[in-house]
Amino acid sequence: MTEPLISARGVSKSFASVEVLRDVDLDLMPGEIHALLGENGAGKSTFAKILAGVHRPTTGSLSMSGQPVEVTSPIVAQKLGITLIHQEPISFPDLSVAENLVLGRHEGGWLSRVPWAQMMRDAAAIMAVLGVRIDVTRPMRGLSIADQQMVEIARALASDSKVIIMDEPTAPLTPKEAATLFTIARRLRDEGRTIIFISHRLEEVFALCDRVTIFRDGNKVITDTVGNLSEADIIRHMIGRPLKEYMHKQGSVIGDVALRVEGLTRPGVFADISFTVRKGEIVGLGGLVGAGRTDVARALFGVAPAASGQITVQGQAVSISDPSQAIDLGLAFVPEDRAVAGIFRSLSVEQNISAAVPGKISTMGVIRRSVEKAMAARSIANLSIRLASARQPIGELSGGNQQKAILARWLLTDPQVLILDEPTRGIDIGVKAEFYDMIGALAVKGCAILLISSELPELLALCDRVLVMSEGRLTADLPRGVATQESIMQAAVPRSGYAA
Repeated sequence: MTEPLISARGVSKSFASVEVLRDVDLDLMPGEIHALLGENGAGKSTFAKILAGVHRPTTGSLSMSGQPVEVTSPIVAQKLGITLIHQEPISFPDLSVAENLVLGRHEGGWLSRVPWAQMMRDAAAIMAVLGVRIDVTRPMRGLSIADQQMVEIARALASDSKVIIMDEPTAPLTPKEAATLFTIARRLRDEGRTIIFISHRLEEVFALCDRVTIFRDGNKVITDTVGNLSEADIIRHMIGRPLKEYMHKQGSVIGDVALRVEGLTRPGVFADISFTVRKGEIVGLGGLVGAGRTDVARALFGVAPAASGQITVQGQAVSISDPSQAIDLGLAFVPEDRAVAGIFRSLSVEQNISAAVPGKISTMGVIRRSVEKAMAARSIANLSIRLASARQPIGELSGGNQQKAILARWLLTDPQVLILDEPTRGIDIGVKAEFYDMIGALAVKGCAILLISSELPELLALCDRVLVMSEGRLTADLPRGVATQESIMQAAVPRSGYAA
């Protein structure tokens, strides 16, 4: 019988007095792709971070190839051949792609010269293996989330690791990029490496993985081969109950136009964008990664204003040059990249929730902590945010609970127009169901919602209309009864003449 590459025995982890992982026994075999599944906060990412040296277990032990090991830091993990690809890309933004790729791989003394030419050649070769066209001499800052993720994946491949942990690696990728990643993962498995694959997309698990381990409430529930489990089995083990249809459109009364956009243009990024969103209406914005959807959202919110065009809010023509103006006009924006643009990682959960409403929690410029605490407590209860304490840093929460906190922040502004950019990226099925209910309830209350999503079933299930962008231009406006996955993709595929 093949010996496990990694064995965990009795692994538990507590943060303060909260136990987030309990007595986990798990064997990971060489030459397998092993999925870790569970709701946000179930313990799967904590277990992965223990393997990668980010956290140390409170109790329990690890061994590699039968030998006891202590993974005390990410550097120790790397020396042992364990690499973690984070869900949110982590890089040195002012260094080049090549420098990020080979960082730590070139040895030498403090007087040694950096082999720049070799570094560039190595980096270009790695990116060529991935089939990604990125100039390795350009700085990381300014790359899309998808490209940043591909650089992280390339860095893991370059390290020649025995164990590669992929935490939601496909969340920002196009289907073509995801297919390339799967091909590489299978090749690595065939070479005898172990891939740990964390994903909320069950279709990916069935397409890629050999075995699956499911966590719930900090406990390991089951480990089995993928072929022995159905999608319904996996969901039942994840949430402890059968999950009926969780994407559905709530009935809402569609009223007057709340947001009108006419001829919005930012040269080289998007051009001639015109559409409306009515009160109580959910309008989807689909398209491939890089089509310009996020750029339009950022322009509407004043983060990167358009050069020309007209924005009308509640019948009033407005000029939005910064986010504070947008907030005053009743707009709210939940961004795609929550790690960079969504949360203040080192601040507490309650400080993050209250960040957009300083006027509601202060008197004469002095923050009233009791008011801030009470306001945050109501939001935490209303959105079922799972945490140890409202005073803990938000960076310690799972991705889904961070996303809930960001939504809670903007709901406190009483928005008339809510822009959601990939709001369910990287969160589990159970939390997705909660988000869908929240979005529907906001529409019922009369909020106008612009929903940007790369998940076509999400757009089709929730939206009254679906707008589609390709290469910086709107290419379709599809009513609910007409929109299909095929019609959306047909409009999203680039065609000559669409470029902004």
